[in-house]
Amino acid sequence: MAQVPQTFFDALAVRTWCGLALTALGRAREEIDAINVYPVADGDTGTNLYLTVESAAAAVEAVFAGHEAGADTPREAGAGGAERPSLAEAVRAMAHGALIGARGNSGTILAQLLRGMAQVLAADDTAPHTDGPGLRLALRRAADSARQAVARPVEGTVLTVASAAADAAEAVGAAGTGADGCGAVARAAYDGARAALAATPGQLAVLERAGVVDAGGRGLVAVLGALVETCTGEAPRAAAASPAGGHARVDDPTGDDGQACPEGAAVPEDGGPAFEVIYLLEADDTAVARLRQRLDALGDSLVVVGGDGLWNVHVHVDDAGAAVEAGVEAGRPYRIRITHFGADDVHTARGERPPAERVQRAVVAVVPGEGLAGLYAEAGATTVLARPGEPPASGELLHAVRRAHAREVVLLPNDAELRHTAAAAAEQARAEGIRVALIPTRSAVQGIAALAVHEPERRFDEDVVAMTSAAGATRYAEVAVAAEQSWTTAGICQAGDVLGLIDGDVALIGSDVTATARTVLDRMLAAGGELVTIVLADEVPQTVAEHLESRVREAYLAVDTVVYRGGRQGALLLIGVE
Repeated sequence: MAQVPQTFFDALAVRTWCGLALTALGRAREEIDAINVYPVADGDTGTNLYLTVESAAAAVEAVFAGHEAGADTPREAGAGGAERPSLAEAVRAMAHGALIGARGNSGTILAQLLRGMAQVLAADDTAPHTDGPGLRLALRRAADSARQAVARPVEGTVLTVASAAADAAEAVGAAGTGADGCGAVARAAYDGARAALAATPGQLAVLERAGVVDAGGRGLVAVLGALVETCTGEAPRAAAASPAGGHARVDDPTGDDGQACPEGAAVPEDGGPAFEVIYLLEADDTAVARLRQRLDALGDSLVVVGGDGLWNVHVHVDDAGAAVEAGVEAGRPYRIRITHFGADDVHTARGERPPAERVQRAVVAVVPGEGLAGLYAEAGATTVLARPGEPPASGELLHAVRRAHAREVVLLPNDAELRHTAAAAAEQARAEGIRVALIPTRSAVQGIAALAVHEPERRFDEDVVAMTSAAGATRYAEVAVAAEQSWTTAGICQAGDVLGLIDGDVALIGSDVTATARTVLDRMLAAGGELVTIVLADEVPQTVAEHLESRVREAYLAVDTVVYRGGRQGALLLIGVE
């Protein structure tokens, strides 16, 4: 579905941009991880950028949720059914969320880029929106503040790409063409960033040897592509560009094209620091200035971002204890994370380590209702509850993987919209030494099919193949009620219509739950099947399931039916056909 363009950059545009940027980074995450060779070839830049934006997006959503909860009357709610936060509130939340959730070198720099933008866009608390010139100034401040946050800026990195984006945005206004709206500014910034990214191999020898562009810069291009889509309603579709000298191509960051990473590109440079140290720090400006000097003498890749008493500190050092001690002297460090580059060993400030004894294998699954959570738990799975309208974040999935306390974990997201979130959680878990296989289940009924053939005694790869095959052989459908008028693949639906979705697409629009469910089931069984799984929400009477069971017995020979109660699961019915 095409994105609605935002004529002005307001709070809703901030929310839209965060969501689109998260999706773009989710698509590009593995590609960016694969080309990550600078400053350390630890293959996690894409994941770190995704997690940073995920935290920013969650903070913006929380601000919107707070305003919606506070709109008690229609007059307070205003157009759209709920009072919206101001632009200043939205961008401050975005910047704060990115700051506290920043991961890695590139994620920390991205947090400062967003903070720099927020400093401009939130300067006037009363302004409902900004225009093209305002967005242009925000991009300039972002690039300049990020460069100032890095102790020893290096060209050919995300800093270069950010500066080029700001330069190109400024050129739009200087040209005097009159095309100086938010869309023109965003597109110019994207095009400038993309051209600068293509040139990065000529600026950094490590990129040239590997035949790749800068990973952090690649991520920023994806974020700016999302800004273009926010402001224009259209994702940028630029032709592939080649870095100077014929290096690896730079593909459209809004698409799914990958960038091949040459063999050996992930080999780290010799002689680099052994540890990455990251922590949040509560301290005043004077103490942070002294901290910068001390950490700069201890290591490299030093980035200190933030302000107003809260900072995010990132540095690569050989003496991790000294880096943490410096933070203690400056103020109050917390959320301390120390990563050993050579051993993929992750520690916390308290020195916590996973206990030595683990079970060999576990299944972690996202489930949409309490009833299914119980069913999955009975089958031995560790569950994460996804309440309607509240999808879990990658941190919740990672916590569940840790809670499973296994050497090997099979992860079932059970929702197509969670594939990037689950992939990011899996990548974090792998960095902690857990072997994780992500099976891209799109519905809880596919997860049930996978769990039914799960055998912990089998070899891990064989078990994953069997579970993947069972999930893939299960068609899925759901019956739900439309919340508002909307265009669908089956036509225009009205609020209150009953929708029948098959494999994620609206297949029919009806008015009766039982009749719609029966039609959906008939269409699914027309291609054959051996087992029908029906999951009912709490509000659906048992007679609906009885009617469907009767239909299967009468019309389809040798097809079995099982029925479960799912609880408060969002959809009225989930249907699976194996």
